[in-house]
Amino acid sequence: MARPKTEAPPAEAILALADAHGRLAVKVTPGARVEMLEIADGKLVVKTRAKPKDGEATDAVLALIAGALGIARSRVSLLRGATSREKLVQLS
Repeated sequence: MARPKTEAPPAEAILALADAHGRLAVKVTPGARVEMLEIADGKLVVKTRAKPKDGEATDAVLALIAGALGIARSRVSLLRGATSREKLVQLS
């Protein structure tokens, strides 16, 4: 059975949250029941099913952001927050 499509705001809304250097503040909820992206309090909130073990949740978050923006995963990198729920992501 295929997984349902991840809910996400429009790519333009996500890109509007990034600063002039392409940095995006992200709040992560690992181990969630559903995968989704939403905008709250000026940050992108990402909920992922992946557990926060060995960087699995971080990798899933970066892949979800890339998918929502319609860009390659290699164009999204983590700047800060590898072990934190608050992350700073670089979009290139």
